[in-house]
Amino acid sequence: MEKIKRLGEEKISKLLVEFSLTAIISSLVFALYNVVDRMFIGKCLGPYAMAGISITFPIFTIYIAVGMLVGHGGGSIVSLRLGQGRKEEADRVLGNVFTLYGVFSIILMTLGYLLMDRLMIIFGATENTIIYAKDYLYIINFLVLFDFIAMGVNNLLRSEGNPKFSMIIMIVGALTNVFLDFIFIFVLDYGIKGAAMATAIANIVGSIMVLYHFIYSDRSNIKLKLKYLKPDFKIIKEIFSIGISPFTLQLANSLVAVFANRALLIYGGDMAVGAMGAINSVFMFLMMTLSGIIQGAQPLLGYNYGAQKYDRVKKILNMALLYGVIISLVLTALIMIKPEFFINLFNNGNEELLEIGKSGIRIFMALVVFNAIYVVGANYFQAVGQANKSLFLNIFKQLGLFIPLIIILPKYFGLNGIWFAAPVSDVIIFMITGVFLLKNNKKLKKLSVQYA
Repeated sequence: MEKIKRLGEEKISKLLVEFSLTAIISSLVFALYNVVDRMFIGKCLGPYAMAGISITFPIFTIYIAVGMLVGHGGGSIVSLRLGQGRKEEADRVLGNVFTLYGVFSIILMTLGYLLMDRLMIIFGATENTIIYAKDYLYIINFLVLFDFIAMGVNNLLRSEGNPKFSMIIMIVGALTNVFLDFIFIFVLDYGIKGAAMATAIANIVGSIMVLYHFIYSDRSNIKLKLKYLKPDFKIIKEIFSIGISPFTLQLANSLVAVFANRALLIYGGDMAVGAMGAINSVFMFLMMTLSGIIQGAQPLLGYNYGAQKYDRVKKILNMALLYGVIISLVLTALIMIKPEFFINLFNNGNEELLEIGKSGIRIFMALVVFNAIYVVGANYFQAVGQANKSLFLNIFKQLGLFIPLIIILPKYFGLNGIWFAAPVSDVIIFMITGVFLLKNNKKLKKLSVQYA
């Protein structure tokens, strides 16, 4: 328990760097699972294959949504319970997380196979791209349980105070994925099916490491026990109440991707869809970095909030915001200076895709610094159990701003209107998040005095 106690005692900057750095690396490695596939596919199989992978993005976003619903909800509760000294309840939460992932994987596999063709058409597939989308998704869909364990349950490693091992698991999985991508695509010429096989096997490797840790390892502060796999509906309700915010955000992201793909087909064709795949991959790296910051901060926030150390909570939040702003500004500068570098990571020399992508990425990513503040702020409210605020911000950003802008702006600005939807929504949601955070700081200040 000494590992847990230090969350409320050690210097905040040291803890946040340690937890966030490992979480950022883990999150970036998570992004590599999909981004490396896209890089190999775009370079080796061409722009239509790249567009086909982009069509699968809404489905993957749904997988991520379910993973976050259970993993982030369970992780937040584990941090809070350990902060309150209730270790057995934390074990029970871990068991219910595994049970929920098992149930959801069966549901998603069944629906995926029954509705695959129809979904691909709805999501914007054409006769040029649908075969690539289906070949990739069939394999991934069959092994979604291992995706949940490798990525979602791994989140609980940070919550129980083992961020370094979480990072190691992610790195091993990513290296496995990259190596197998090379073997299956270049050596064995399995094409897009090879990319899917590489990702699936990497997730299986990560899952084995996660299971070993929670069952056998002496380093784990919580344990996976058979008796705790029995559903506890009180715990499940609590997991859902906290995890609903990131879940809703990812579902909204999936819906946004559907609207965006269909608009891109109308105003730019398959090449525009392929360009969006490249842009989304770069954007994912930024989001995964920000996610790493807040995931690193989550156990610190949860523990200290549960322990009523509100001064530390405020300092952790402010430091996380600062890190998010710095990282997003650096990436924005690089994109503005050399946009072709980022697009060509996913392009095999197609000039049309390059030109569309260069213009798109500069506009789309122009004001992501404001988005960074929103992402950190919304996730902060989730981490301290104020899921209603996080839920509102996430729903409003995607459904209240982004989708209407995607529908309206292209009518006046054509293809550029789709790209403009991102910076316009970033500015508006930043202002709303700022109001919430200012009120939160006042509340923390009062609580600090009350519990001093």
